Amino acid sequence: MNNIELKEFLDSKVNQYNNIDFIEPDPISVPHRYTSKEDIEIAGFLASSIAWGNRKMITKNGHRMMDLLGNSPYDFVMNHSDNQLENLDGFVHRTFNATDFKHFILALKHIYTFKGGLENIFIQYQTDDSLQDAIHKLNQIFFDIPHQSRTRKHIADPYKGSVAKRLNMWLRWMCRKDNKGVDFGIWNIYPSKLSCPLDVHSGNVARKLGLLNRTQNDTKALQELDNSLRLFDDSDPVKYDFALFGLGIFEGF
Repeated sequence: MNNIELKEFLDSKVNQYNNIDFIEPDPISVPHRYTSKEDIEIAGFLASSIAWGNRKMITKNGHRMMDLLGNSPYDFVMNHSDNQLENLDGFVHRTFNATDFKHFILALKHIYTFKGGLENIFIQYQTDDSLQDAIHKLNQIFFDIPHQSRTRKHIADPYKGSVAKRLNMWLRWMCRKDNKGVDFGIWNIYPSKLSCPLDVHSGNVARKLGLLNRTQNDTKALQELDNSLRLFDDSDPVKYDFALFGLGIFEGF
């Protein structure tokens, strides 16, 4: 395929998968339980933080997180008691356990109390064309408070070569604005600054389509993929995540 044909193909796949039927079996269904901004961004942040492994189990455990938070994530973050925090004991998703969950709650309270909330971090530390510096700053702020070293692995840092797949997916949810009903678009950040959630599946599809040459999934590969996708739509490049995801997961491309 030439570039025109490839763009038409990818656009058709975006239209195929970017619809409300995508929501229910996906982790994005967790923040879709809510209508308030803070509930959406916290629920999305927590659900995306455990988004590795089996998709069905990710979604199930994301909803379980919300149940443990009394179905009011922002209120729990800001007003929980020590006893309520202890009620998180027993939660586990792969290597993410109750120790990590508790730190996430405490770190989020610190962010909303002293840093103006999650969106404010990204508004403050975004650059002209990227949110990767802001992800690095989130990593720093998240561990400003006392924590166990085991929890650090659950917040990616692009400065250490990570593609930050889960955080970039969450940022897509928060920042992309369209009328399809999947992504929320509740943050005042241009979608043009987003990076594609790069993982094994999307990376393999991107390589087969000639969008990515680098064999290792790292920050250099992420930049290469972002540059390729921006050639097709520089104002909303990460809409093509729907195409890469759908081709890889549903079609075995």
